[in-house]
Amino acid sequence: MARRATPEVNAGSMADIAFLLLIFFLVTTTIEKDKGIARQLPPPQEDVPEDVIIKEKNLFIVNVNRNDQLLVEEELMDLKDLRQAAIEFIDNGGAPAGTPEHCNFCQGARLPDSSDNPDKAVISVQNDRLTSYKMYIAVQNELVAAYNFLRDRESQRLYGWKFTERKKAIDEGNFNGDIEKAEEQLQNIQKLIPLKLSEAEPKKSGE
Repeated sequence: MARRATPEVNAGSMADIAFLLLIFFLVTTTIEKDKGIARQLPPPQEDVPEDVIIKEKNLFIVNVNRNDQLLVEEELMDLKDLRQAAIEFIDNGGAPAGTPEHCNFCQGARLPDSSDNPDKAVISVQNDRLTSYKMYIAVQNELVAAYNFLRDRESQRLYGWKFTERKKAIDEGNFNGDIEKAEEQLQNIQKLIPLKLSEAEPKKSGE
């Protein structure tokens, strides 16, 4: 009796199905984007004094504890209020008129016990080692947004355009005007409102 031949399986269609499944997963899968902070480091300075003395009124202290709670100038504060508090500190303009530190463009309350001018104002951030990364990023974003708000205001006043929009256009290669002049104007705004964020060493829980 003749042995029956084993039928072969057509594997051609299997390859097509596998290819279609691969395309399906590539199209439908969402890739989680890493969150981070875009920060341009300041240029190196040659003659920097070793000991810089900062007046207490020119220092804005932001603490974040292990429970992601904000303590700003020794008072509890919601994250949504941090940006405005930072703006009021940077823009205070507390130095008296006629002094070298006087800020003639500041629109703040000019309180004598708050910052003299934006160049003197320093924001110090200290996090607990158990502070969540999400809260760390959120605090940094709010503080940077405070500087961007003031930079936009001053660039609008001086040049008629917003600092953040002009800088983004140049960075993305979408600016069609005189780029050298625009970059010089951006630098002028950065000198008026320098970003001075200081990060202290994170605290251990319980300290």
